[in-house]
Amino acid sequence: MTLIFLAPGQGAQMRGMGADLFDAYPQVVAEAEDILGYSLRRLCLEDPDDQLSNTAYTQPALYTVSALSYYRRRDALGQAPDFAAGHSLGEYNALLIAEAFSFGDGLRLVQKRGQLMAALQGGGMLAVIGLSRDEIAAVFVEAGIDSVDAANLNTPSQTVLSGPEADLRRLGEIFESRGARAVPLNVRTAFHSRYMADMKSAFSAFIADFSFAPLMVPVIANFSALPYRDGEIANNLVQQLDHGVRWTESIQYLLQEDDPVFEELGPRPLLMRMVEEIKAHSAPPNGARCP
Repeated sequence: MTLIFLAPGQGAQMRGMGADLFDAYPQVVAEAEDILGYSLRRLCLEDPDDQLSNTAYTQPALYTVSALSYYRRRDALGQAPDFAAGHSLGEYNALLIAEAFSFGDGLRLVQKRGQLMAALQGGGMLAVIGLSRDEIAAVFVEAGIDSVDAANLNTPSQTVLSGPEADLRRLGEIFESRGARAVPLNVRTAFHSRYMADMKSAFSAFIADFSFAPLMVPVIANFSALPYRDGEIANNLVQQLDHGVRWTESIQYLLQEDDPVFEELGPRPLLMRMVEEIKAHSAPPNGARCP
């Protein structure tokens, strides 16, 4: 059996998350609140000022709750997993599992990432469900639109696009005319796209001050859909910002391991639904093993 831990990205947050974890790891929570300068417990459990949907608060909160979820699972098992992977923000939790950095350093990186992202304005994201990548690309050509990027390659039939809102609306109408679902996401920024260039430069300067340890657990990178190699951490985390999350390919890579068993950390099982769809599309004929 190959045990694989998955950590979710932004969108998995929910009021009440961490309720069963904060008291179990008070020192970690205290460290997080000291770094952040506000009550993480109050934010996650009560969210009185509706800040949990604000990227600057969402990312540190979700990183911390996913970290606590990992600590509980690790302590119950008495061991780390064989592999780790995370979707967008979740890649920081995967690297934490691999001991690339301390909890505190990971939180500092995530805090800065969230602040820089929250400061961006303009653009949006659109989830397209029911069309393949080739079908989506054909619509781009038909509409004469080259201003939109594929931000999240989640499953063979689910792709999230980033770009100008007007172009996303136009594409959405065409997608729906083809029988697909086109769902605008509740964001006002084109994440994981060419429009992150300014933020990417600022984050690159920030992460340059950090050092990283050799990975103790293999981690699949969003940027390459392959295992990290030592020395790639800063570059991959920077490149992730304006490149698509290659989630389908990442899971397909992991499905080739011996008897892969996936477990999702975090508040709710969003990634496991993707894994099941990817499994269904990746199943080789007659029970043969994928090459």
